Amino acid sequence: MAPHRSKRVVNAAELLNRRSRGIRDNGTLIRHNMKVLRAVLLQDSREFIKVWSKTSKSTIMYENGKLYFENYLNCYSWYLGWDDSQEMFYVKSVQNKDTPLARQAGIAQNTVLHLAIFHVFPLQILGIMEINKKVFGNGVTDVVLSQGVIAVSYNIKSVKLYSFEHILQRCLTEKLTLGKHSSLLGGKTVGDAPFGIPVNIQITDCPPVLFEVSCSNNGIQIGGYPWHFIYTPPHKKHNGTHHICSLKDSTLATDGIQNMDCSSMLLESDRISFHPDDSGRLIHVGPTTINVLKILGEPDSGVPSKIVKDFSMTTQQNINPTSQVTVTSSGRTVKRRFHLDDPNQETFFTVEYEDELDLLAVVTNGVEGEGKAHVRLHDNLSGQLLRTVVLDEPWDETYRHELFFDKDTIVHIEQKNTNYCCHVYKLTAARKKD
Repeated sequence: MAPHRSKRVVNAAELLNRRSRGIRDNGTLIRHNMKVLRAVLLQDSREFIKVWSKTSKSTIMYENGKLYFENYLNCYSWYLGWDDSQEMFYVKSVQNKDTPLARQAGIAQNTVLHLAIFHVFPLQILGIMEINKKVFGNGVTDVVLSQGVIAVSYNIKSVKLYSFEHILQRCLTEKLTLGKHSSLLGGKTVGDAPFGIPVNIQITDCPPVLFEVSCSNNGIQIGGYPWHFIYTPPHKKHNGTHHICSLKDSTLATDGIQNMDCSSMLLESDRISFHPDDSGRLIHVGPTTINVLKILGEPDSGVPSKIVKDFSMTTQQNINPTSQVTVTSSGRTVKRRFHLDDPNQETFFTVEYEDELDLLAVVTNGVEGEGKAHVRLHDNLSGQLLRTVVLDEPWDETYRHELFFDKDTIVHIEQKNTNYCCHVYKLTAARKKD
């Protein structure tokens, strides 16, 4: 019988010392590295310092540790790193619209748009397919491709899902290779101007529908365990609610209708999504509360799943009880209403998940109208607040903002009128105060 080994916390210094002597604990090296970085990041002796800012007249994009300017013509990067492996991407054409003259002449435009699907590493063309009304029906408003599923949205507030693999197997007419000749182009080279890439996925009959649901704003999310989907029914009485149902039979989960009272007209409505940590949980973000929810249930049990709260995170509210009562000149007492989602109170803006450190970065506007954003770092499993980072630049709520939290780096991209600005913060030793 193996001797019992007690579990104990190993600090960063001891881990580094053991590693220098060639001693390895169970688990991967990257996991230990991330534990060390997380411990260092949460130390009081460390802080995030703004190290770089840059403005642009065009949109600034951040992807995988790289900042792109001037429509991806210029790229800025700081620590080398491996990109997560990806297998496929697609390019969507603009939608064809029926012009008034064409309608007057009785000319119907059946083609809605085209999708070009590629494999990456190395770059290979899978094919180009046409989305047309004869096959997919009238009223198509949008098409997306995600995780091997083609989602088609309709103006009748419904979404249909189709298998891209099924379509590829049944409707591929010719395999194409960039730089090679194709019979579809009369022997011309695939990718050469002005011939481009021909349509080689010819869909003549509507493929089988995997899933269909009527929903508001054509929005549907799929995830969790067992599989569930989130949607809002297309009825006025359901506005502001999120319904969580089983993907297998569309059964509404117990406590599966989630909503938050967002009474202030100046604030965005609440939003809900499946947690990006692949735990099957959900994140429901409101102006003053963030609920992390769990799905309890087993496949084929015959009993509806149940939605329960894992933990909640709330903002600080400056409520002055005396300010809610007013005495008039006649001596009459008047009680005033006070909404917790008042724009002058601390409000949640956005939530970012750092998967390698297992931290949630929650952005708020702080308290007392200081006008600066606070980045609150919470433990992903318990919701415990571990530390807060205050950004230097003002955070004007009337403009568009994006925030990215990537290990030891915080990136804040803001848009002011037609200008864009990027601010980069890096973790460093705390500055000594005089």
